[in-house]
Amino acid sequence: MEIQNLVVARYLDGRVIKGTTRDFSAARPSFHIEVGSSHEIVELRMRQLKAIFFVKTFEGDPARDDTRGFIEGPQEKPQGRKIAVRFRDGEFMCGYTMSWSPDREGFFIFPANSASNNDRVYVIATATVEIKAGPQAEALAQRVLASSVVHDAGGTVGPSHPGVSGPTLGPRPSTLGPRPRRDAA
Repeated sequence: MEIQNLVVARYLDGRVIKGTTRDFSAARPSFHIEVGSSHEIVELRMRQLKAIFFVKTFEGDPARDDTRGFIEGPQEKPQGRKIAVRFRDGEFMCGYTMSWSPDREGFFIFPANSASNNDRVYVIATATVEIKAGPQAEALAQRVLASSVVHDAGGTVGPSHPGVSGPTLGPRPSTLGPRPRRDAA
């Protein structure tokens, strides 16, 4: 039986590619995606990527309001221990992991919010600026969340997330994956 995963791959340079993969392996330097209805096969190299989002649907739910930071919950769950990640582009994620270690090139995060469109996300460690696990993850989430409240109140416009149109308000935590932002106006 062949396993097929719906994925959204985000490059370090902001490009996004959506499709299905049958050969993803964290142990290999590349994998392939069959792009949407064109059925074009594209090879992706891990060193060029920020993260690979394994999604339930490509459409997601634009009306869903992602939970910011962690949902109240234990430090550990069957999906692992709490983890918080700040990417170089300002995106912030919270979730659970069983595989993060400072010496690994990448690791999986499972969403803190089970209602997320993401089943799991493979994070490329070189695309991050800060990773904290366990109690430090909660502290990082609180610090970033407090920082985003200041940005929201001041109406400061920050960089847009790749694949999201329109201006965004500073780095804002999400449970996982891209999240649309409100206009500063």
